[in-house]
Amino acid sequence: MRNAILAVIASAFALVQPAVAQTSNTVTQSQPGKVGMAQTVEATVVITGIDKATRTLRIKGPQGNEAEVVAGADVRNFDQLKVGDNVKVGYVEALVVELKKGGGMKVERTDKSAMVRAKPGETPQGGVAKQVTAVGDVTKVDAATQTITVKGPQRTIDLKVKDPEQFKLIKVGDQLEVTYTAAVALSVAPAPKQ
Repeated sequence: MRNAILAVIASAFALVQPAVAQTSNTVTQSQPGKVGMAQTVEATVVITGIDKATRTLRIKGPQGNEAEVVAGADVRNFDQLKVGDNVKVGYVEALVVELKKGGGMKVERTDKSAMVRAKPGETPQGGVAKQVTAVGDVTKVDAATQTITVKGPQRTIDLKVKDPEQFKLIKVGDQLEVTYTAAVALSVAPAPKQ
């Protein structure tokens, strides 16, 4: 069920991405030992065609670009959709990196997700959120290149730390906790009356 809804949402979002510059907002925040960035995007697509037999929607984005998406059997209230309906797409993506002095946390990755969708008979709408958190050990600090090596739960990576003040805080034995969050919400508004 979640995969079917994610596929519809991903397709709708891919269609509106060319308009991101017109409808997005990005926020960056930095404090000692913690850096975060979030982006929000909102756009509206219009349903231009419906094939009920295959549950295929043809949608048109704000720049006039069109795509087809298939609403799986798990998408509720499909029969309420009509040509001309507006589908509002909202997307939020955030990344936070936090320094954990002295370590001590378990090196691991955790995934969480949540989904909401319309109840039977309600106006079609829904949302999906996913959060991935990973903790890794700082195993090397290279002042000459201002890079650190972090051994995470699945692999080891080298990271360039661009902010010299943040770089000064990091020592071998510290840990980084990285949290990535993405959420998408869709709601349908009936076609305007002519």
